[in-house]
Amino acid sequence: MRIIKINATNSTNSFLKELAQNSSIDELTVAVASNQTSGRGQMNNSWVSEPYKNLTFSLFTPLKKIEVKNQVYLNFAVSLAIYDTLLEYDVPKLNIKWPNDIMSDKKKICGILIENTFSHSRIKNTIIGIGLNVNQEKFHESLINASSLKIILKKNIDLELLMNKIIENIKLKISSIESEKFNLIHNKYHQVLYKKDIPTTFINLKTNQLFMGMINGVSNSGNLQIQLENDRIIEFGLKEISFAKV
Repeated sequence: MRIIKINATNSTNSFLKELAQNSSIDELTVAVASNQTSGRGQMNNSWVSEPYKNLTFSLFTPLKKIEVKNQVYLNFAVSLAIYDTLLEYDVPKLNIKWPNDIMSDKKKICGILIENTFSHSRIKNTIIGIGLNVNQEKFHESLINASSLKIILKKNIDLELLMNKIIENIKLKISSIESEKFNLIHNKYHQVLYKKDIPTTFINLKTNQLFMGMINGVSNSGNLQIQLENDRIIEFGLKEISFAKV
């Protein structure tokens, strides 16, 4: 494993993507930044992080055995790796919010961005970007749902030790997928899925309409399955639905 420590970069995912394009990487490579100036999240959202207080890092991982049709399990596995790591720190009321935000008591503490490269029917490699709020104590007023481990646990956390634990758990979970332990990963993810089987208000981003439903699960294609009040189950992609702010 190779770890590249960077004082500042616009995005660790972008750094590794450029590195992979300009050189041959044949081992797990980690880029960790003390200051990430233009972090990226899902749906082109930005990830804002106070320098030197949090974990902003990415992993480039060559893959050999994961087929494109099973890429949703890679998403499940990475989310669970961070979930399991935070359990070791006794972070309370943990959940995974679809597709892969980590929540503690309804507050977001971690975001994940996974970017895959494909070769025919297989995933050639993946870049896993992680932004985890660790020792930051104040957030911009617009980030009303953000929190950190220090706020929750009332203590400072060693960043390097935490990162190493996350990396080891990601390696273990990816190994489980490559061993085709899909049911195990699927079931564990759904056990800790945020708001599953709880009546919730959503917004349809295509029609801008609010509706009630319950999260039934996540499909093999990665879509969120919502059970409506008439018991009909419909699927939504990432840019098609959002939790309503009510």
